[in-house]
Amino acid sequence: MRVGKLGHLGEGVLEGPVYAPMTLPGEEVSGTVAGNRLTDIRIITPSPHRIKPPCRYFRSCGGCAMQHADDDFVAGWKREIVRQALGAHGLPMPQADVLTSPPRSRRRVSFAGWRGKSAPQIGFHARGQDVLVAVDQCLLLEDRINAAMPFYRALVMAGASRRSTIRIAVTDAENGLDVQVADGKALDAAGLSNLAAMAAEAQVIRLIWNDEVAFQSEAPVVTVGDIAVRPPAGSFLQATRTAQRALTEIVSDIVGPGRLAADLFAGIGTFALPLARERAVHAVEGDAEMLAALLDGWRQAQGLRPVTGEVRDLFRNPLLASELAQYDAVVIDPPRAGAAAQVAEIARADVERVAYVSCNPVSFARDAATLISGGCHLDRLNVVDQFRWSPHVELVAGFSRG
Repeated sequence: MRVGKLGHLGEGVLEGPVYAPMTLPGEEVSGTVAGNRLTDIRIITPSPHRIKPPCRYFRSCGGCAMQHADDDFVAGWKREIVRQALGAHGLPMPQADVLTSPPRSRRRVSFAGWRGKSAPQIGFHARGQDVLVAVDQCLLLEDRINAAMPFYRALVMAGASRRSTIRIAVTDAENGLDVQVADGKALDAAGLSNLAAMAAEAQVIRLIWNDEVAFQSEAPVVTVGDIAVRPPAGSFLQATRTAQRALTEIVSDIVGPGRLAADLFAGIGTFALPLARERAVHAVEGDAEMLAALLDGWRQAQGLRPVTGEVRDLFRNPLLASELAQYDAVVIDPPRAGAAAQVAEIARADVERVAYVSCNPVSFARDAATLISGGCHLDRLNVVDQFRWSPHVELVAGFSRG
């Protein structure tokens, strides 16, 4: 049996279709067909792009899908995913560079924690199964997150039972770890005090337990460009600092100098605050706490142009074309579903430049078609692969009207 292509989840696709995980196009394989899956897979003729997976958990852990392929192959595959998405709407693919985040660069992660038979366990769900795989280290994560594994195990001992798991979300802020536990058992004062003492040793500056602050030595700080922001717990952050810098530089280049820009789905100011070095910015965000953090970061910074903010649900209440008329540039960074209603208004408005940041090529292609039908030109596109070894694809595109 020969693998024809990769599916959108990174699995090899054979005739049928039959899906074969951890295989690559062109490989001759054998195995047992069970429904639409190939099991007991044996690689007979390997692809020249096949490499030895660097992580010992790769074959069982479901966190990564593409460690068996070299970086050049993965970059080309992700570029092709974007090309196919655009092609479905009859749109050509501009030349697209791919920037891939390095190993050990992820600054946020969500672990599962459970009480094992002999010791507490931390890890991820197995590939395609409701089974948890314990790990000692993860090659994706920054060193400070990995170094705190003993603390996460202490959280499991305190908050999980043998029949339940807890979720542990960790963010590596500039000044320490921000840890948020969900589904944990209620803790008494003594239990919380014990965790607080351990937190300091693990460089944890804030611990949130079931939505309540259990411990905080200082507010977590993240930098946007060179601007300090103190985000509320659970705020959206770009997964790696490498990708954030790249996205910010590309967006700034697309927008260029000017008078006034709108940043839609602005979050904590990933784009709004750096852009304010050269122009005034109006930031629109549906989450009031994230917008407050953005504006507080602007007030504390030096040398920025005016930044205003507006809490607004851009899905139900998009900025209308008449409101967008005052801006010479728009930045939009919507969730995976895209922003069809908002993009339709941008297409109707006479905005000179649009920077669109997307985490879903399919919804991006749909919105790109709307912009182009409204008179915009797709000038550039960059693929930013910040979720290394995964099938996840992010991109930033620049549109102009001329």
